[in-house]
Amino acid sequence: MSLLSALNPPQREAAKYLDGPLLVLAGAGSGKTRVITHKIAYLIGECGYKPSSIAAITFTNKAAREMADRAAKLTQGVNTKGLIVTTFHSMGLRMLREDAKFAELKPAFSILDSADAAGIVSEIIKTTDKQEIRRAVSRISLWKNELKSPAVALATAEDDNARVYAKIYDRYDATLRAYQAVDFDDLIRLPAELLDTHFELREKWQNRLRHILVDEYQDTNIAQYRLLQKLTGVRAAFTAVGDDDQAMYGWRGASADNLKQLREDYPHLHLVKLEQNYRSTVRILKAANSLISNNPKLFEKRLWSDLGHGDPIQILPTKDDEHEAESVVMRLLSHKFQHRTEWRDYAILYRGNYQARVFEQALRNEKVPYQLSGGQSFFDRTEIKDVIAYLRLIANSDDDPAFIRAVTTPKRGIGTATLEKLGQVAATLHVSLFEAVFSAAAASQIGERHLAPLLEFCHFINRTEERVVREPAGEVLNDLLKSIDYEVYIFDQDDTRVAQGKWNNVLEFAAWIAKKGEEDDKNLLQLTQTIALITLLEGREEEAPDAVRLSTLHAAKGLEFGHVFLVGIEENILPHRDAVDEGRLEEERRLMYVGVTRAKKSLTLSYCSRRKRARESVACDPSRFIDELGDDVRQPEKPTTADAKASGSDRLAALKAMLG
Repeated sequence: MSLLSALNPPQREAAKYLDGPLLVLAGAGSGKTRVITHKIAYLIGECGYKPSSIAAITFTNKAAREMADRAAKLTQGVNTKGLIVTTFHSMGLRMLREDAKFAELKPAFSILDSADAAGIVSEIIKTTDKQEIRRAVSRISLWKNELKSPAVALATAEDDNARVYAKIYDRYDATLRAYQAVDFDDLIRLPAELLDTHFELREKWQNRLRHILVDEYQDTNIAQYRLLQKLTGVRAAFTAVGDDDQAMYGWRGASADNLKQLREDYPHLHLVKLEQNYRSTVRILKAANSLISNNPKLFEKRLWSDLGHGDPIQILPTKDDEHEAESVVMRLLSHKFQHRTEWRDYAILYRGNYQARVFEQALRNEKVPYQLSGGQSFFDRTEIKDVIAYLRLIANSDDDPAFIRAVTTPKRGIGTATLEKLGQVAATLHVSLFEAVFSAAAASQIGERHLAPLLEFCHFINRTEERVVREPAGEVLNDLLKSIDYEVYIFDQDDTRVAQGKWNNVLEFAAWIAKKGEEDDKNLLQLTQTIALITLLEGREEEAPDAVRLSTLHAAKGLEFGHVFLVGIEENILPHRDAVDEGRLEEERRLMYVGVTRAKKSLTLSYCSRRKRARESVACDPSRFIDELGDDVRQPEKPTTADAKASGSDRLAALKAMLG
């Protein structure tokens, strides 16, 4: 029985094609992960490729994990050790770790998260204005994604404003180099630049990787595309899987033009279209096709399905935000009661996080379990960031942000005046804060009494660093927590209930480190760099809980649900007012398309006639996208307010009677 017999003809063609660059145009729900995993199994099992010569690259840890699991099942009985299934950022980290010296980094460089980056920018521009900091950070990020150095950014700045940002970028870049640190964008920018400038590195990686598969290709930015080009070289042995109709990260630097660019850069590009959808009913696909046909097409494709005609798409006009939330929750409850479904079969999807609050309230009122996507990551919690600051400092003593956090948490009698003096010494000597502690200048300028706790702290870090390479990660971390009395510190900071929650998080983190260290045979130093790239929540959510999913459209990409409610489908929300003003209507339409194609069996769209904005109530219009869904989707007659009230309360009473 052939490995590929489970695939349909276009899927099989994509999995077997090895004569050069391949673009698989995979419509929503058309089995793209299936193609990638079967192709990996085919390359190893039937074409004799070494697992370590194949890399499959995707965008999230969760997608990478799912892909690795599915590939492992297909290659049972075959040794797949060395197979690389990873995210773009993890791939960049792997390359930088191996070739750090080319980037003038030590192998234990630090990876700064978005909060660290914002902190550095805040220092440079001497402001705490969050919006101003965010603007500078995102401008720097876009330049890095376009592979523009600070010098190029300055030379090509279009006005004074851009010149100011380019100067901030220059200082930011210099600060990162001084800290021996990189940010997330550097994990792709630096490897792409190194492969470009160092022939021997290019040779090494091109010889090592014989076939590269890229998922969600439409979401790549310029730096990611260049990295792919440099890794595949003239052989261009790659499979890019993507869908131009689902490109919705333009605001983040992703470029749907990369699909067009592929055709220009690779004239022999082979194209395979996957148009059979295995997810949704005919009605849902008909509406999706009708909607997206309003966008100009790079490649023509029409999704089809043999899953039956399905339920009509419902349009739900409502009075205001609260009425919308109540109506959606009531419909959901009555649907669940009639069809005996599970909570996890339902999703409520919206354009912006701010829309969630009123739905959370309505679900809580009816005691419906729900799960909120895109909430705070485990790693963004204060107590976890405190512990990670120690780990970062042990791994890289040049990491000044980590030094400042660790040395002041818990308090050690080291005041801001002492730290300021230490900062001046470090700046004069051009060394890190950690190194400055041991200098003669520090002894003379800070004084023995104030320097003593700093020296004690640094000696402690050095002693721990010596242990890290020899001893299991879990043991070292547990001893560290005891040595700094972190549990006592937490219980001193907060009331018992809050403190207990925080301490439980720390214990969970320590247990996770111990387990990961054993499983992956990594010491604490190696795990510290990996931590920066993992959202622990992704790692813990193995089984989706039986709960209604509340999510933004962006966070729902790649997911599917039996029954979907798209809410707030109004002008100025979807499409978003700013996007329309900035000429990004097509991207908003693709966002709506992603929402529609999440639904397997039923789809309901709701909008309000008035909505609360600040303290006033403003009139709203249904989104133009509703009409674009085609003739099959009809706007219902708007009920009068009295009718709406009556039918709402009648339904509620009937439902409660049924449930009673």
